[in-house]
Amino acid sequence: MNDPYADAQDDGRDETATERADRNWEELMQELRVMQTGTQILTGFLLAVAFQPLFRDLSDPQRILYIVLVLLAATATILALAPVGMHRILFAKGRKPELVRVAHRIVKADMVVIAALTVGVTVLIIDFTFDHVFAFVAGGIGLVVILLLWLGLPLVLRRER
Repeated sequence: MNDPYADAQDDGRDETATERADRNWEELMQELRVMQTGTQILTGFLLAVAFQPLFRDLSDPQRILYIVLVLLAATATILALAPVGMHRILFAKGRKPELVRVAHRIVKADMVVIAALTVGVTVLIIDFTFDHVFAFVAGGIGLVVILLLWLGLPLVLRRER
């Protein structure tokens, strides 16, 4: 199977495959810690919204969007915790390289979910406080910014190397 960290072998480090897997695992865990914090804040916000008096003023489409966002927040949380659960089962089995490969894919999927969640929360708030058009414009801008920063910029930097 393709190692997502194969380039790490050629970065001048003198490490074994096991040491590389350990280092990559620690880097993934740091990324997950950052992602979990943001996801927890958004999830807490979404859960609190339903108990606010103005929640009854949401239109039906806004309520549907709200439910989709709660489901995305739950999905993001589950994805962020999956590598930790996998580690609990596999850590003593000498399968760290495989664990790193699978966790890498899960983190990438979680980033997609978090991007959708972030844009969706922005759209919901702006739609509720202003109007539909401004909400969709802001959502579109947010999506473009995410694509540029999370995909475009790393691809440019990778080409420069």
